[in-house]
Amino acid sequence: MNGHHLLSDVTSESNRIHHSAFRNKIVSAEEAVRYIHPGDTVAISGFGSAGTPKAVTPALAERIRHARAGGTDFTINLLTGASVAAETERMLAEVDGISLRMPYQSEATARRSINSGGMDYLDIHLSHVAQQVWEGYYGHIDVAVIEVSGITESGELIPSTSIGNNKTWLDVAEKVVLEVNSWVPDAMNGIHDVYYGTALPPNRKPIMLTGVEDRIGQPTLRVDPAKVVAVVETNLRDSAMPLTPPDAVSKTIAGHVLEFFEFEVSKGRLPADSLLPLQSGVGNVANAVLQGLDAGPHKGLTCYSEVIQDGMLHLIKHGTVKYASATSLALTAEGVDELVANIDFYREHIVLRPQEISNHPEIVRRLGIIAMNGMLEADIYGNVNSTHVMGTKMMNGIGGSGDFARNGYLSMFLSPSTAKGGSISAIVPMVPHVDHTEHDTQVIVTEQGLADLRGLSPRRRSRVVIDNCAHPDYRDALHEYVARAEAEAGGHTPHLLGEALSFHQRFVETGSMLP
Repeated sequence: MNGHHLLSDVTSESNRIHHSAFRNKIVSAEEAVRYIHPGDTVAISGFGSAGTPKAVTPALAERIRHARAGGTDFTINLLTGASVAAETERMLAEVDGISLRMPYQSEATARRSINSGGMDYLDIHLSHVAQQVWEGYYGHIDVAVIEVSGITESGELIPSTSIGNNKTWLDVAEKVVLEVNSWVPDAMNGIHDVYYGTALPPNRKPIMLTGVEDRIGQPTLRVDPAKVVAVVETNLRDSAMPLTPPDAVSKTIAGHVLEFFEFEVSKGRLPADSLLPLQSGVGNVANAVLQGLDAGPHKGLTCYSEVIQDGMLHLIKHGTVKYASATSLALTAEGVDELVANIDFYREHIVLRPQEISNHPEIVRRLGIIAMNGMLEADIYGNVNSTHVMGTKMMNGIGGSGDFARNGYLSMFLSPSTAKGGSISAIVPMVPHVDHTEHDTQVIVTEQGLADLRGLSPRRRSRVVIDNCAHPDYRDALHEYVARAEAEAGGHTPHLLGEALSFHQRFVETGSMLP
């Protein structure tokens, strides 16, 4: 059912709310948003399409629209886990309701506002969000709006289909609005592992997680009941994550990745049976890699990532993956139905954690994660741009890719070699925006091939990247650039500063990077 614009009926007592103090605070979404005022900093639940508040957000957008119609300037600062359901971003952006946004987004209306300067956007590593909020970088958190699936008799909160930054929001917010969503299966209770041992320096202690399956926390979230000003009941399913089947290019990229895994096994750098824990970004290429793993020789795999996609459910169901850890579910409509229908089975093979744990650099390094993330473009020396189109226009954000790339055992970036029908090359002389430096990039993969950059100096890297990853239409121009840069400029990393961004300039002027 697609019911995000429908507000739930208020009932006198919910079978998901087992604590009388919370039952006494049940109100409509329209009443709940009265606690949110112009200029407030509002932190909401949600990571990807999962666990976003579904009733309060449209009610807030309507309140802002009504205020603007009456001549009142009404904006909020919006903090989330990562991106949230597209409806949430769109509804608030359409009424110009967001002044500042952090830390990640993926919706076209919000993106246009960011790139036009109408919305301030802070793009930061997801593992840094909780710490920076605790340190007060974003000021006072006025209201947290958190979706949960239930409230226990002792007043603890059963998380929904994502955790994200909910632990932090509940800890730091002055006021809390809870959405209790009875659509989330009761059997989800127990799939979560909420760790309460993090701290700011100098009081940090090691996080004792040494295996993907380890549980180090508790299955519920805590909240001070005195903070909770409103409880809204809903019965609305998560938005589906859009996903098209892998195309030929995605499958070819996946094939190169899988061949590389076998090469690493042959060299003794990966265990032959279960490899090492896998992390992958969201998208068709990542799903193609997962599908390829299902047909390969490896069984009993583990995954330590941010999100669980449909492909991961398939691998778990068929025994290829024995355990997966994430902070959120990023499923299509079919994937949601599969999870709900077999939740008792999946609960034994999946754990959802706060994102400060799912993305924690210490844990990523300890577990030896194989990090596979997408990119917009890479340059001939291995610097990667994953966020800014033509160096200036924000696409989505860095998300958690940096958390895994910098700290993983293997750091891989994947992309088709061209975009927009071949008019854009994903391999360029110099990226106009750097999210991941050459020091964090070990392997680049396109459908043309795979460039293993480990142990290579910049001059050697350039030739491997061009020969293995660039589209044939661009190889000659790239080789010619490198030859002239070495001859005319020299240096450890040769560049012609007047031409380094010539591919991008040519696209801006002509609509194509092609010479």
